[in-house]
Amino acid sequence: MLDRYLPEGRRLSAPDNLAACASKGGLLAARDRGAILEGRVLLCDANHDLIVRLGPYTGRIPRDQAALGISEGTTREIAILSRVGKPVCFTVESVEGEEPDLRIVLSRRRAQLQAQEALMERLRPGMVIPATVTHLEPFGAFVDIGCGLVSMIGIERISVSRIPHPGCRFTVGQEILTAVLDTEPELGRVKLTHRELLGTWQENAARLSPGMTVSGYVRGIKDYGAFIELFPNLSGLAEPRAALQEGDRVSVYLKAVLPERMKIKLLVIDRLPAEPAPPPLTYYITGGTLTRWRYAPECCAKLGMETVFGG
Repeated sequence: MLDRYLPEGRRLSAPDNLAACASKGGLLAARDRGAILEGRVLLCDANHDLIVRLGPYTGRIPRDQAALGISEGTTREIAILSRVGKPVCFTVESVEGEEPDLRIVLSRRRAQLQAQEALMERLRPGMVIPATVTHLEPFGAFVDIGCGLVSMIGIERISVSRIPHPGCRFTVGQEILTAVLDTEPELGRVKLTHRELLGTWQENAARLSPGMTVSGYVRGIKDYGAFIELFPNLSGLAEPRAALQEGDRVSVYLKAVLPERMKIKLLVIDRLPAEPAPPPLTYYITGGTLTRWRYAPECCAKLGMETVFGG
């Protein structure tokens, strides 16, 4: 059921969406059943109405129907202006006239109200859901969880490895997975987490073995060594080396992998050129519902971080 309320852009090229937007009859049928469709915004006019391309036609989303919260004054105008050139979801409100001069009125607000009601009713802690990154701030990543409804992943919940900015992990427009921490139906909010999907210490360490040389990122520097992120949920400690700075990309030699102590010993080999974008993410969990997640190996005396969903 929640597949009906995907993040914006994911149904744009879907066969049923293309078919509904291809003819007057298809649009009328979509209106009658309250279907959620998608098109691409061509422009925002002087009244802040959105002009949308849908199949061979153009439709109009009036300003007060362009985003949930606009009429109430709780959503800023940038939520409308920033949609130009991007996909938007909508319901068909009216189709008048004859081809080729159809007058089509659409509502993004109605689609978002449907999505909000469905998400608040059906989402449960631990559920893994798709999301699309909409923008990044130093404190977290904002993501579309369905029909343009936005939630935030705090920077501390993006990965186990600490990062200075969400841009180290995500790019705007990136399609990701998230897990529901909790919902606040009275406010229409969903709390999200991400790190639990990127694997435990043991799952990540299984990709490595002593004697390998791999690349990583310097995430912290102490007198006794440098913390090197090998994967988003796995770091090791390298021996001290002069001139290293946080954020440097380096090659490292794996001296030892110690699950019972949850430690990886490293030796920095060389500094490497920076990469233009964050490395692709590897998800160890891609669906279903989590109840409990423990980062540390069972053989390790350290407790490590743990998440109990719905607890």
